Amino acid sequence: MIRVLPDLMIKPIIEAALAEDLGRAGDVTAQACIPAGTRMTAVFAARKPGVLAGVDCVRLAVHALDARAKVDLRLGDGDAFEAGTVLVEVEADAHALLAAERTSLNLLGRLCGIATLTRDYVSAVAGTGARIADTRKTTPGLRALEKHAVVCGGGGNHRFGLDDAILIKDNHVALAGGVGEAVRRARASVGHLMKVEVEIDRLDQLEPAVAEGPDVIMLDNFSLGDMRAAVVRVAGRVTLEASGGVNLQTVRAIAETGVNVISVGALTHSVTALDVGLDIL
Repeated sequence: MIRVLPDLMIKPIIEAALAEDLGRAGDVTAQACIPAGTRMTAVFAARKPGVLAGVDCVRLAVHALDARAKVDLRLGDGDAFEAGTVLVEVEADAHALLAAERTSLNLLGRLCGIATLTRDYVSAVAGTGARIADTRKTTPGLRALEKHAVVCGGGGNHRFGLDDAILIKDNHVALAGGVGEAVRRARASVGHLMKVEVEIDRLDQLEPAVAEGPDVIMLDNFSLGDMRAAVVRVAGRVTLEASGGVNLQTVRAIAETGVNVISVGALTHSVTALDVGLDIL
């Protein structure tokens, strides 16, 4: 789980975003309107309540353009806040802060949106024993940041990429010749530390999957009745993950079937950025 993001992982994203925004000539508006050397103090403030994620993106964006800037992080990632809360206060060169503004707000707003939505899902299944997890349906280049934001909201991370766990999906099953054969081949090809998960989309695939000893079975787009049946049949032998058709209106009922994990692509692929603004003091 990505609980802490080192600066080394964030800096390349910040640098690429700033370079994209500054282009060949920099912030020509600030250069035209504001005398060089002007200092300013401003705050990044929440317009709506939420959960903080990505606050270090602000610090690194500002410091990338003004190493002498004073950046006061009022809250830490994972903290909840109300509308009007000051998240960060900055004193910096005006040209630098205004040039870093949009990159900071874009990342901070998106990551807070992910953390806040994740908290809503986690709250929706409270008391059921089911855990909420993300997927690989992330913004290209932002996966580490977005998966960190999910953790800030109380969720868990699914595999980070194609290399850290085996997830056998329908196309793998079709090409391998069946669920059981696919799991057998996977088990034979990896070491004891590599997790093996297999996706099934019909209840009659459950026993052939269980027989080969996967670590996790994903129930893809199962009805609630079939999920409950799978939970009874598995009887705790394998971790069961529900996926597909999950939203805030359906997630509680899915959790109440007894599945262990619910993976939700919407945490990252359909999130609305939280409204955060920069206000001059």
